[in-house]
Amino acid sequence: MKNQNNTRPTGRSRFKNRSAIVFSMAAAAATLVAGPADAQLARKPSYYQQQNQPQPEGPAAQLVPRPAVPSSLPALRSQADFDQLARVYDAGTPMQLAHVLFVVDRQAKPPRMYYIDTPRYQLHVRFLRDTRLAPNTVKREIDRNYLVPDRRFLFGTLSWQQNIGSFTYEFWEGDKLTAPLLRQAEQQVRSSFFGPVKFKTNSTLHERVAKEAGIDFVSQEALIREQPFLPMNLGTATGRVRIVEDDAGIDALLPDDIAVLRQVPIGLPPVAAVLTERPSTALSHVNLLAKGWGIPNAYVRDAAAVLKEHAGQWVALKVASSGYQVRRLTPEEIAALPPRAVRTAATGAVPGSARAIRPDLRESRLLPLASLRARNSAQCGVKAANLGAMQAAHIPGTSVPDGFCIPFAHYDRFMRANGLADRIARMQQQPGFASDPKVRQKALAQLRDEIVQWPVDAATAAGWRAAWQSQLGGGGVFVRSSSNSEDLPGFSGAGLYTTVPNVKTGDALEVAVKKVWASVFNPEAWEARAAAGFGAESVLMGVFVQTAIDSANAGVMITRDPFDAGHPHITYISAKRGIGIRVVEGRRVAEQVMYSSWSKAIQVLSRSAEDTALQLDEDGGVKEVPVEAGRNVLTDDLVVRLANVGAAVKRTFNGVDQDIEWATVGDRIVLLQARPYVERRR
Repeated sequence: MKNQNNTRPTGRSRFKNRSAIVFSMAAAAATLVAGPADAQLARKPSYYQQQNQPQPEGPAAQLVPRPAVPSSLPALRSQADFDQLARVYDAGTPMQLAHVLFVVDRQAKPPRMYYIDTPRYQLHVRFLRDTRLAPNTVKREIDRNYLVPDRRFLFGTLSWQQNIGSFTYEFWEGDKLTAPLLRQAEQQVRSSFFGPVKFKTNSTLHERVAKEAGIDFVSQEALIREQPFLPMNLGTATGRVRIVEDDAGIDALLPDDIAVLRQVPIGLPPVAAVLTERPSTALSHVNLLAKGWGIPNAYVRDAAAVLKEHAGQWVALKVASSGYQVRRLTPEEIAALPPRAVRTAATGAVPGSARAIRPDLRESRLLPLASLRARNSAQCGVKAANLGAMQAAHIPGTSVPDGFCIPFAHYDRFMRANGLADRIARMQQQPGFASDPKVRQKALAQLRDEIVQWPVDAATAAGWRAAWQSQLGGGGVFVRSSSNSEDLPGFSGAGLYTTVPNVKTGDALEVAVKKVWASVFNPEAWEARAAAGFGAESVLMGVFVQTAIDSANAGVMITRDPFDAGHPHITYISAKRGIGIRVVEGRRVAEQVMYSSWSKAIQVLSRSAEDTALQLDEDGGVKEVPVEAGRNVLTDDLVVRLANVGAAVKRTFNGVDQDIEWATVGDRIVLLQARPYVERRR
């Protein structure tokens, strides 16, 4: 990712140049190169963030001798003036980004504009000191120029935005702009610049200030919509390009395939890499699976058309923050490819890699939420145990809907009574089961149907109903998976298993539990476990029966920047109205924001594209209801509260970054799940 100060990107100084993204395809038939995608945000350089960074060095520092250039100009009256002072990233490529730093001295009479020789001065403050404009200014005084209305200087950046073919000016996302300050900046820029220019907002505060000041602006979110490329998980892969048109194509995918998807599916079998034609969120099930598998994943506009010439061919794919590359492999390279790991006939697993939680089958009691702690993962799975730990943490302003765990012992007893092991052995002996995904999917579907029909011991089912009535009042419940092969440090299992929503009768509860049990044999779960090294015989399913809530909005958050691990102070939040099923499905773009606990800025990556929401149906299940399209899901206050809750959840789990499902009911944040955030790269 590019650092607008040309210093080495470390921690807080590593800016994402996301809204200045462009995209083009190289003419060479063997290679396609996508333009930059430092994911989604363009941020201006600031002393406030980067005062202690080392001086630039190496090629990136642009140390090529230059003609004599003034340290600054009071105005840019032509393109030549702009080019003379601009620093240009990736010059001569489709990724080219030209920008000039500027300073407005508000103390001068009249106020004075300085357009800075940007390759020469890495930061505004260095210009101030080197030119003796403010030679002895200490950090506290510099900070004032970002944080208070009565500041002396305005520090900004003026850039050429190739995505929209326009110049924009902007300020650091943490700059506490006011309407008078922005009006002054607008007047100074427009009177001193040769062409049309728009204010670019970098935070929700900037948007509010622009509206108050009556100044037209282009938002970060609007620029992101123009992005033709977005890297979701970086990495490299070799595989055969498969263009997938529908769900049948999803079902036919093989581990060697580089899947080019026209839609964002709910589930996906393990593949070598994923490219999608529709943008989704960092927290969609598909992207969480990709991160867990360590495979490249990116949004590429018109991917099917762009990659059509490679369909069925072996290629090398690289997804980087600055773009992607696809190169056709030579026959010699194809012949030299190492063999992929082979599933064992007995278990459907690649020997070795991952480990499920070793179950404790001695516990057969139904365990209420209030009694669950981390130690209970051996009886009930991590999902249920983590819910108990979050409730016990008493995080202010939050709650966890009540529920109880049906432990692994019930699954084990049920499956043994109905001969599951023999049934799996017969299934795996079917011709084509190991080699043909369609045969495998058909066999797994038949097994799931059988499991739902198998009888549950009457006393066991009666115990479930009694707990549902006595503890949860016989109201609607979500019947959720909590297996020993999900929510693990190295394997999230996101989206693999079934949740049955808003179950409202005792008979339906029994069927729902069996559906969750049967989801051990969902095709995507089978394939993902095989890729991770879980054998079928090692997997047991706990079930968490939890009070259903009808939320106003819901979503998922990650307690760090999913696009850049160097930003631990970032909380990423994805949200939609209604209950949260659709947030993780990823079929429509959710509202996405990022909050920095350091700059206190809220940055909008996208607004929700949904015009309907899911709510609980009084007759059971869920129903779709219309909502006002375009209305924001998240308020700034809710974003900050969610980020604080996320930090508390992270502390609850020993500082490990978390992937957290949440909802809101009234003023309360409801916690529905927390799992370790898993990311791997090839």
